[in-house]
Amino acid sequence: MRPGLGPGRGALPLLGCLALLLLPPPAAAAEFSPSLDSDFTFTLPAGRRECFYQPMRKEASLELEYQVLDGAGLDVDFHLLSPKGETLVFDQRKSDGVHTVETEDGDYMFCFDNTFSTISEKVIFFELILDNMGEGGGQDQEDWKKYVTGTDLLDMKLEDILESINSVKARLSKSVQIQTLLRAFEARDRNIQESNFDRVNFWSLVNLGVMVVVSAVQVYMLKSLFEDKRKSRT
Repeated sequence: MRPGLGPGRGALPLLGCLALLLLPPPAAAAEFSPSLDSDFTFTLPAGRRECFYQPMRKEASLELEYQVLDGAGLDVDFHLLSPKGETLVFDQRKSDGVHTVETEDGDYMFCFDNTFSTISEKVIFFELILDNMGEGGGQDQEDWKKYVTGTDLLDMKLEDILESINSVKARLSKSVQIQTLLRAFEARDRNIQESNFDRVNFWSLVNLGVMVVVSAVQVYMLKSLFEDKRKSRT
């Protein structure tokens, strides 16, 4: 028997559950840990530079990962600039990269530069992961706690449920991110294999043509050695 509980203690948990069912759903139930994840694949022509803009909030986190999936050399120049125009990241002729920055209010610009290539276009994949982008998250948490009051008698508190759901959501998001990256790696490896296959076929045909020409020359030379070049006198 728990200390401080009278004979009617068995009805209190049931009344608490009924009260929670009758209350309107709290705002925090629809917005747990604010996080956004998006990816994009595009073709960057030779001699061109493409830039993208991402609005960010203060004290948020921006994680960007990119890969060159196809194109000669599998390389590209990458720039990441702050809202003030300061260069935060510069990768020169890299095939992939992962960068994370703590952000402030404003638009962040990131560019992919293929101006060093004159004939080869590049297929580029990049993924953005934005953390702590929700608005009013602290107020939502306070609204949630308002409904938790009076449920201390329950074996599992609502804070524990919220924490478990956030943990599951974070792990699922990480799984989706890993699967997206694996698909990107698979696409790049497939493009490399197809390029190698075309090269092998091309040089095989070249070698075959050289062998046929050399064989024809050898036959002609051997035949010319056994020809009787003496002229018959009449």
